[in-house]
Amino acid sequence: MENEKENDILRTRPSVVLPHLQELEQHFFELVAYGNVTEVRQFLQKYPNFNINVIDFQGVTALHIAVRDRNTAMVEYLLSQPEIDPGDTHLHAIRDNEMRIAMIILNKLNELSPGLEYAGVTQSTDFPDDTTPLAVAAQYGHFEMITFLRKRSHFLTRPHPPSCNCEDCKSERERYDLLTIEQRRLLGYKAITNPAYICQTVDDPILEAFNLSYELNMAASFDREFYYQYKHLAKTVTEFATALLDCARNMDEVELILKQSTGFAHSSKFLYPRLLFALHNRQRTFVAHPNIQQLITSKWIDGWYEWKIMNMWKKSLMVTLRVFLLPVITMVVLIAPNSRWSKFWQSPVNKFISSTASYLVFLFVVFQQSNADKTEQLRGPPNTVYVWILIIYIVSYAWALIRLCIIHGPKRFFSGPWYWFEMIMIFLFVLTFLYWITAALDVRIHGQLELERKYWNMYDPTLIAEGLYCMATIMAFLKLLYICQLDYHLGPLQLSLGKMIKDVMHFIILFSIIIFAFTAGTCRLYQYYDEMVQIDDESKIKTQQVSSFVSFTAALKTLFWALFCMSPIESADVIIENLPGESESETIINHHTFTEVIGYISFAGFTFIAVIVILNMLIACMSNTMSKVKENVIVEWTFGRTETYVDFMLTTTLPPPFNIIPTYVGLQPVVEYLKILLKPPPDKRARWDINHCFFIETLEEDKNSQFAIVMAQLAQRYFRKKDKEIDENEVERLTKEIVDLRNLLRDALTTD
Repeated sequence: MENEKENDILRTRPSVVLPHLQELEQHFFELVAYGNVTEVRQFLQKYPNFNINVIDFQGVTALHIAVRDRNTAMVEYLLSQPEIDPGDTHLHAIRDNEMRIAMIILNKLNELSPGLEYAGVTQSTDFPDDTTPLAVAAQYGHFEMITFLRKRSHFLTRPHPPSCNCEDCKSERERYDLLTIEQRRLLGYKAITNPAYICQTVDDPILEAFNLSYELNMAASFDREFYYQYKHLAKTVTEFATALLDCARNMDEVELILKQSTGFAHSSKFLYPRLLFALHNRQRTFVAHPNIQQLITSKWIDGWYEWKIMNMWKKSLMVTLRVFLLPVITMVVLIAPNSRWSKFWQSPVNKFISSTASYLVFLFVVFQQSNADKTEQLRGPPNTVYVWILIIYIVSYAWALIRLCIIHGPKRFFSGPWYWFEMIMIFLFVLTFLYWITAALDVRIHGQLELERKYWNMYDPTLIAEGLYCMATIMAFLKLLYICQLDYHLGPLQLSLGKMIKDVMHFIILFSIIIFAFTAGTCRLYQYYDEMVQIDDESKIKTQQVSSFVSFTAALKTLFWALFCMSPIESADVIIENLPGESESETIINHHTFTEVIGYISFAGFTFIAVIVILNMLIACMSNTMSKVKENVIVEWTFGRTETYVDFMLTTTLPPPFNIIPTYVGLQPVVEYLKILLKPPPDKRARWDINHCFFIETLEEDKNSQFAIVMAQLAQRYFRKKDKEIDENEVERLTKEIVDLRNLLRDALTTD
């Protein structure tokens, strides 16, 4: 009896309210699924009051079934019924790429209400509200369907980025909730990032892919709740640009793509503006593609194939010998800039060799000055010839940076970490020179040139100059890591080092909060006991209070060095000086146990959190960073190497310090700019702005018919290749199913 009562309760329990088909309605659905229009017509004639728009528990109507079965005759007959509601069936037909059925339903929608085919659907079980036909066609990449709908004047509106705060976005946020807005934005991006839609709406799909990828990456950084969705779309559109490049069949097609200045027209001094645009937008897979690398490598060696086949020792010897050839190269470039040897030394790889050789000389001078005997150093600047050589070198390196900033524009220039590194290095050298000048003036005014160093003021200009020179020397030698990017074995390690430094910078914020919290709590906790000495009555051993937590500075120093396990364990001890006893020979030793316990708990707590937890988290993150670089070592290293290649391609033929000598090649762009500035031609203007510095703007849009032809060919090859891959996968699937079926039949026959 109890079981029967429980079953009755289960049967009467309320459930989700869903429509259920009656027996007659189920029979109607079966007739439609069977596909016989005559039987369906007889059924509706027999039951004239039958609801043809009846739905099952999934929200499926008879028209949905006809569309799903691709039964055009059934769709036409059902749409001929006066009470039929097409609903979202046109979207189902578009999703299934059934153009004939989609056209029939769209025409029906227009008969019901003019322009209804352009409206988004509502209350659909398969599609979000306000989904339009073109959005579905674009999301699923149906090329012919997109063409068909665009001819019927369908269009897509580009979504506004999540960071946009225009009037339209404000109005939209007032009408809809944030989740609805974000989902609509994601669906919109999914539609416009499809290769089939991109190729039909823009004449430069690669540029559009770069812009969309950058926009989606920015959206992912801004809207962290949908980070992975935006990143996935950005990766997809980047892969599309790379796949288009992969379809190029010769170097001319690749070069034509990279020479496009659209989108990055201000870097006209570089032969391949599109490559700069890809580097600026961090399109790693595109830049690292073998087609581009083959072209860049050929421009890098510029016909000097012997350099490519040299081993490391021969290349090192070549750089060493170049040190002695630098004056000769300078004379040839100045006297005969158009000669064969001058052209040879203007190749990027020779610029690299000359720059490296010159930098080695610079490091030698820096080391010699740093290695000078400080015991004989008088107050004032060092009296060596190396100082003047250093000044010339620093001026030439500063000029080289200014030139690159003008070529790249400040926006791109200041986004490069190595440019910042070199600017800081040059700034430290300049400060050193300024303090040397200050020291010279101080000696000239106040004398005391031969005053012994131990009597110098702690802020003596000479001492400050030595400290700054020490930091500048370290950075000068660290710049050798920049050259390591060109080596296959050292390059990934150098990239890992840079990424690990970023990890450390993130953890510094956490560590700063933790160390400040413990320092604020323990500072001056032991101030009263500072310098107290306790004497043991028997052994007469003296124990002095450790000044670990007697002040804010002392506590900060103790906790910082505890991170490296260099603070003594006695740092939290409380030492109280002997108290007088009952007799003169007897003393009392007091213990402030509670204070000492609090000190030890704080010290141990910091050690556990900072040393065990935080440091191990940092090590884990750094290991993860190293693993990521190794997993994608070719792409990461090739991308970094290409940035180095481009830098040397944009430098002058003469390396520092010879680059401060005006040359024909260096003055030619300046003369061209001044010529256009003073007497502008009809199609060009000399411009300047804060983002791009000095540049020449082309007023007429560059219409390259050859580029349009090549891009059309690449798109055709891309879609053909994609269809072949789908066909091959389908064949493989069918082959596997046939093999499985054959095995089952063989087993069945063997069993019998």
